[in-house]
Amino acid sequence: MSRYLLTNASIVTGTSYRKGSVGIDGERIAGIWYGREPDFPGAETIDLCGRVLMAGGIDAHVHFREPGMTRKGDIASESEAALLGGVTSFIDMPNTIPATTSMEALEDKLSAASKQSRVNYGFHLGATNSNSGLIKEYLSEGLGSRFGGIKVFLGSSTGNMLVDKENTLSDLFSIQGKPILIHSEDEGIIRGKLEAARSRFGADIPMSEHPRIRSREACIRSTAKALELAERYGTRLHVLHVSTAEEVDMIREAKLKNPLITAETSANYLWYCDADYDRLGGRLKCNPAVKTAGDRAALIEGLKSGVIDTLGSDHAPHLPQEKDRTYLECPSGLPTVGQSLSVAITVALANGIPLTSIARAFSEKPAEIFGIQDRGTVEVGCYADLVAVDPESCFTVERVAGKCGWSPYEGERLQGKVEMVWVNGTLAVNNSISNIGTGLFPSLPLRFQPIG
Repeated sequence: MSRYLLTNASIVTGTSYRKGSVGIDGERIAGIWYGREPDFPGAETIDLCGRVLMAGGIDAHVHFREPGMTRKGDIASESEAALLGGVTSFIDMPNTIPATTSMEALEDKLSAASKQSRVNYGFHLGATNSNSGLIKEYLSEGLGSRFGGIKVFLGSSTGNMLVDKENTLSDLFSIQGKPILIHSEDEGIIRGKLEAARSRFGADIPMSEHPRIRSREACIRSTAKALELAERYGTRLHVLHVSTAEEVDMIREAKLKNPLITAETSANYLWYCDADYDRLGGRLKCNPAVKTAGDRAALIEGLKSGVIDTLGSDHAPHLPQEKDRTYLECPSGLPTVGQSLSVAITVALANGIPLTSIARAFSEKPAEIFGIQDRGTVEVGCYADLVAVDPESCFTVERVAGKCGWSPYEGERLQGKVEMVWVNGTLAVNNSISNIGTGLFPSLPLRFQPIG
């Protein structure tokens, strides 16, 4: 088993930024020394030269496309992209083919990941208009440790798992001990806006119409309804990929009434705005749509203040030729898991957000929300899932991992390049040259504890 001593590190957690050293013995962190010489004989010493060392990311919002869409991506290819981006654990969304709406489908994905994943892995269970009773049965049978949360699509997206029956929503929001994750857009508003765009433009809808079709009104109305349900039932609600200033304000107020409510945004909404559609076209098309520069500023402030709890990449690969189609034929989704940490660090440094906030949103808070023990922070006894980055050096995004082979961030100038990554104590990336291919598969399945 490997034994490492990481010296001269700037150790960043959700609450502190301190110079120190970290000892790794096998899969776990065996020692941390602040302000004194480490005592860790027999270890391979790695001098980090002041680089930031933080817990590896827990990306609780990815679409790795397996099974059913593996031409776009699969667990092996996309977990490699995650690894190179400093993500050491992922939780995959259920809108695959078939959808992950039963334990049988979930076990199939767990089995596939056990053979292929380069990082620790877990999966969310998907809700439909007809399976809320089945989900409650799984929980009563003690199977909740097998999946992260329950994904509810309040607006249709890839996979068309729309949940729109009022009695089903009441059943789902009444579930206790498990997070309810929502894709929050109002389907009726979206359909009306799309028909208006068809009437105006015919088949040649400009890509810049996307934030007007998948509009802010659609997000606001849907999120308002979800927050009201969460207040009524005391739901542990996690609002995914928040994209508007109004939602930030609504969530801030809702947390005062129900402190179990949490919120996620992605690096994409912190970096881009609607003006970028003219430059990137379909390669910026995602659901919810990227909104205005004012919304971006509100999301950055929400991350800084803690209203936004987590950063999920919403990594969703599509082939380049698919993204270059016309608006009506272009699928929504961006492959960005490999750039999320560097984008977040770049945004943080430009906006006075401490890196402790990034550590909290990137790893610590996801572990807390989903009940993932012994991961997500730099503490003695935790698994040695670690990432070393240099926040001072700038780099241009060039190499892009993942099966689809592109990212909207190509050519962007970022800070915080990922230089080393440890997964369960194994040095899996060294200066962005991964040890993938050596036969090492240090990944483990995530286990999720009920949250009271």
